[in-house]
Amino acid sequence: MRFSSLVLCLCLICLSPAVLHAQQAPAVSAAPTSINLEEAISRARANEPGFAAALAASRVSALDHSIARSALLPSAVYHNQYLYTQPNGSTNQAGSSGPQAAPRFISNNAVREYASQGIVTETIGVKQFTAVSRAAAAAAVAAAELEIARRGLVATVVGLFYGSLAADEKVTVAKRAVDEANSLTTLTQQRESAREAAHADVVKAQLQQQQRERDLADAALQAQRSRLELAVLLFPDPRSPYTLTAATAPPPLATRAEVEAAATLHNPELQSALASLHVSSLDVTAARAAYLPDLGLNFTYGIDAEQFAARGTGDVRNLGYSASATIDIPVWDWFSTAHRVKQSEILRDTARTALSATQRRLVAQLDESYAEAEVARDQIQSLELSVQTAAESLRLTRLRYAAGEGTVFEVVDAQNSLIATELAHEDGIVRYQTALANLQLLTGTI
Repeated sequence: MRFSSLVLCLCLICLSPAVLHAQQAPAVSAAPTSINLEEAISRARANEPGFAAALAASRVSALDHSIARSALLPSAVYHNQYLYTQPNGSTNQAGSSGPQAAPRFISNNAVREYASQGIVTETIGVKQFTAVSRAAAAAAVAAAELEIARRGLVATVVGLFYGSLAADEKVTVAKRAVDEANSLTTLTQQRESAREAAHADVVKAQLQQQQRERDLADAALQAQRSRLELAVLLFPDPRSPYTLTAATAPPPLATRAEVEAAATLHNPELQSALASLHVSSLDVTAARAAYLPDLGLNFTYGIDAEQFAARGTGDVRNLGYSASATIDIPVWDWFSTAHRVKQSEILRDTARTALSATQRRLVAQLDESYAEAEVARDQIQSLELSVQTAAESLRLTRLRYAAGEGTVFEVVDAQNSLIATELAHEDGIVRYQTALANLQLLTGTI
């Protein structure tokens, strides 16, 4: 027991310097990753589960199309079988080489039977050809749904990207507001010391200073929340450091004619509705195909004999082939086919209604998005002018207050106006970027 305690103490003494050094060594933090909008979209596509599910569905639909095409081609099977049946004590002439022991099961040909055959089968009918067309239409629907999922993901990333940039800018605005409030508090205290202002001015400035500090804390919290929400889509670890880079000037707005032409050609919702209607129409054709017969072809080559050999007893040839053609004509099924046709026609009419609604919604959405982008673009210049005017108003108001010609309430009001216009300017930029991205998503240019 004493020896174990001594060994433990020696180990602790040897390890303690290394432990202390590890605790005192500063952690090496990785350099922040610079992310632009294109890279953010690319990273989100690799990490977002909804888009991954849509991508998997599209790939599965493409494979379904390949499977349906394969069903049109003949299938080949190499069949091998050994069958033993208990004899009944008698003989028969069922074999190809004379009398043999008769099996107890009359459905079997011999006591011992060997089968080694290559079998080729083919079924030809309207239903098989319709299945290929339907699989192709379903693959088109899945591809359109994949594009819809991609554009939805892009819209989410764009909103989070520019929202995070705006949140960072609002932190900067809040810091400037805190500095301005601190400066006003110092000015009021100096004027109070010089007996040029009342203590009420100092109290008002201090209240403004405290409010701005709270606003800064809220802005920092919102910026952190925005960064974490975006980082969930970009990194395996949402706490990974990164910085966002964006173009200084927003891109120009395309003309109305260009937007309408692109939206008509590249809208995935419209393509999905059209492909869904095609699928429903093919379902009607497939249901009606049950009224028609299918042609079945079969070709078999190999042996089916009482010896596992190409030649049997008495030099009998066991190796050979057989072929068959089968056609079954449907006669009566108690109206089940007619009801399936009716079901498919009802679903086809529903798909037509959905297509019409999609077309109307696309027209309305296009007009709404373009009008939103126009208004947001025009308001950016007005907001920039408002920021300049509010900054100049605050400067003049401070000069008037320092000269004893204004009140502290006027200064506080000017500060609030500047902060409000700066925040509105940041929100206006996000509004225009989001509206422009939505318009680009409708036209398929992003």
